[in-house]
Amino acid sequence: MKLSKTILLLLITVLVLNCKNDKSHTDIIETKEDFNTKETVKIIPISHGTLILETEDDVIYIDPTGGKKAFDGQKRPTLVLITDIHGDHLSNETLSALNLNSVHVIVPKAVAEKIPDSTIASPQILDNGKTITVNAVKIEAVPMYNLREEALKYHTKGRGNGYLLTINNERIYISGDTEDIPEMRNLKNIDKAFVCMNLPYTMPVESAASAILEFKPKQVYPYHYRGTEGLSDIAKFKQIVNDGDKTIDVQLLDWY
Repeated sequence: MKLSKTILLLLITVLVLNCKNDKSHTDIIETKEDFNTKETVKIIPISHGTLILETEDDVIYIDPTGGKKAFDGQKRPTLVLITDIHGDHLSNETLSALNLNSVHVIVPKAVAEKIPDSTIASPQILDNGKTITVNAVKIEAVPMYNLREEALKYHTKGRGNGYLLTINNERIYISGDTEDIPEMRNLKNIDKAFVCMNLPYTMPVESAASAILEFKPKQVYPYHYRGTEGLSDIAKFKQIVNDGDKTIDVQLLDWY
């Protein structure tokens, strides 16, 4: 039976709308070649500060929150990284629901102290400045903290971790909750950077853009940009960055 043009157009419209609302959007990144091998990293935004980095060999959950439902249809993690103790980064309910037995879970000490043994018996503690390699992923814990006097209560220096991951020579920075601290501005040779920007907890888009123009990652992904006044203006962030350096690729993904 042939479909009328009207019905066909309606079906196409529904398919397009479903695609736009699909939170499983991924950004495929080719990593650098190493000994004639090539690997890709798939970026899967889940929500706010929660994301997945997926490679051929590893599935890395970063700050898993939102319960098991948030990860329906996703591959089981081989590695979990948690940045801080706040509920939008550490969700014991989600960790328990994901059943992370035999999965490497990397955390700062403050986070380990808040995870019940019944949820994860032995999370691996990584302090600021320390480095560990899990499978083929090199993980460096980068400081994350506040600088503004009125915001010091939110994130004290040494409590949480940002992370710098090296995957097949691709250097990927995850800021966690931070302001534009010297440790971020001094980063070198960053291929991809996930940078937070929400007030009053982290920093405004102007500070985030200024930091990006300082350490110049090849690509930057604004994330974690919901604050008490709603969503930060990531379009403004992109404009500031590209006005300052057109070579930096600003990627706006669907986080909310």
